[in-house]
Amino acid sequence: MMNTPTPQGICPGRAPNPVNRRQMLATASTGFGLMSLSALMSDNSYAGPVASPATFHFPPKCKNVVFFFMPGGVSHVDSFDPKPELTKHDGQQLGEWAKRAGRKSPATPNRKWKKCPWEFRNYGDSGIPVSQLFPHITDCVDDIAVIRSMVAELPLHAAGNLFLHSGRLRAGSPSLGSWINYGLGSESRNLPGYVLLNSGAVPPGGKENFSNGYLPASYQATSIRAEGAPLENIVPARAKQQQLKMKWLLQQDREFARELGENAGIESAIRNYEMAFRMQTAVPDTLDLSQESAATQELYGLNAKDKDLRLYAKQCLRARRLIEAGVRFVEITANPVGLDNGSWDQHANLKPHHEKNALVTDQPIAAFIKDLKQRGLFEETLILWAGEMGRTPHTGNVHGRDHHTSGFSIWLAGGGIRGGTIYGATDEFGMHAVENPVSMHDLHATILHLLGLDHERLTFRYGGRDMRLTDVHGNVVKEILA
Repeated sequence: MMNTPTPQGICPGRAPNPVNRRQMLATASTGFGLMSLSALMSDNSYAGPVASPATFHFPPKCKNVVFFFMPGGVSHVDSFDPKPELTKHDGQQLGEWAKRAGRKSPATPNRKWKKCPWEFRNYGDSGIPVSQLFPHITDCVDDIAVIRSMVAELPLHAAGNLFLHSGRLRAGSPSLGSWINYGLGSESRNLPGYVLLNSGAVPPGGKENFSNGYLPASYQATSIRAEGAPLENIVPARAKQQQLKMKWLLQQDREFARELGENAGIESAIRNYEMAFRMQTAVPDTLDLSQESAATQELYGLNAKDKDLRLYAKQCLRARRLIEAGVRFVEITANPVGLDNGSWDQHANLKPHHEKNALVTDQPIAAFIKDLKQRGLFEETLILWAGEMGRTPHTGNVHGRDHHTSGFSIWLAGGGIRGGTIYGATDEFGMHAVENPVSMHDLHATILHLLGLDHERLTFRYGGRDMRLTDVHGNVVKEILA
């Protein structure tokens, strides 16, 4: 445990060996650490914070994480959890089912069961069933572990998104990516440890989903847009002019430090200046997809007719290039603009809008998996595909499904995951998780475990308490591990 903020790259309760120059400067007396920026601008041998064997609580199974965020709630009974009973009872009222089954009648007994509009088939050697929504993922089922028994807290998008990202229902806590960046640091001295690739609108819950919370600001997400300039002000300015600006900023920070004494905010500002300076050369090169072969661009869908598919494909290919360059955590939001606020939240028009979202995301994600395998990166990369909730197996208007948190599906793949696995189960209608329910805290604990971090030991002292991502909850889901 830590009682004070730990410099990036240092594991809780351990000292790095050997201590690198950046860590020494960060922990030195106030004022001296601020010299690192001026040294950075003239010292090409500077190496940013990177992970070392002393960083981990135990040997990791993977090096980095790519999170394909599906906001709004993908329908589990229409994607990875087939329910023949829904077809059998399609159009029947729930009250009739509850009465026959001897169960308590739902609060809305006039709602009707809605069958899946798509056909399910079994794929791969593992025989995992997948609906027609995801024809490309069917090529990869032997690489993924489907959790069918996810449960969440509240059927509200903003609270659900925050809970998925931070383990809390309210804003103000660090996101999963920030915790991982804090615990392990970045493998690249020129790129941030946590990158958000935004393919559309910001989801409910806002930018707090990707916030550093009470962790130092240097651990927050760096957002890169799919359209227009990926990142503002990243093109290097005239060298002399920039040197003068940076010198002035350094002088201001030193004056603040003298007035305020030790201050984590000033140290975070210095780190961000350093990273921005380095990113000027690294980011344009890393995001330049023209370096990719025509076959790779075609694999991801960069030449597709659908604009939203092209943009999402661009971000997925960028994700591969970013982790290849050493970024620790990459998240991609799936927000085709114009579909029920750009998400999977289909209270109506379920069929056309789920089909549109699947069209946009299916090919690029499958291509990402295949590309990693071709490049030998699959076993060191953990892939998470998840939204904040599922959708009801019943409907109030025939054309859509509503919010559902008592049982839904996500999947993981890559480093440390046992592919071709189905874990947990919902009941015959997909209403409730009835076998091995998995909470968000369990999911977070499992992800940290695969990265070599003990979720109970990764802490940060805040408000007089040793805070952690999983609060006082969470168990590693060992059954899906290789």
